[in-house]
Amino acid sequence: MNWETPIFSSSVEETERLGAAIAAAMQKDAALPPFLALDGDLGVGKTAFVRGFVSVISPGSAVRSPTFALVREYPACPRPVFHFDFYRIDSEEDLISIGFDDYLMRGGICLCEWSNKIADFLPEERLEIVIEKDDPAAPDHRKITILQRGKDA
Repeated sequence: MNWETPIFSSSVEETERLGAAIAAAMQKDAALPPFLALDGDLGVGKTAFVRGFVSVISPGSAVRSPTFALVREYPACPRPVFHFDFYRIDSEEDLISIGFDDYLMRGGICLCEWSNKIADFLPEERLEIVIEKDDPAAPDHRKITILQRGKDA
């Protein structure tokens, strides 16, 4: 599944709804990869997207940015959600120290903010979600591009 045209959001709530829609699509389509690589500048809405996503997969969970914790886990059935923030990651040793490979092997859904910082370590099969501010006159307007990578793309 590929979204051939960008999606536009005019508010935090619309970005959250998009995250929720992607989560609902993942629940219906097991072929979608359980790794979402999110990129975009500071304050662009990556955590808002995650908040919407988690609201579907783990209802009632309070989503906070894991900037200092690096990873937060949200319990869900049949699989948990792992929310990573790699803004402060600078090396492969940093990834090893937080047990990144262990999280990947646990079979959960991984949402990774600042995934561009670990590009060499991303799973081949993933959804790439790029969120960009696209209108200086409308500070909440975003262009969101979604691509599926890997064997079923």
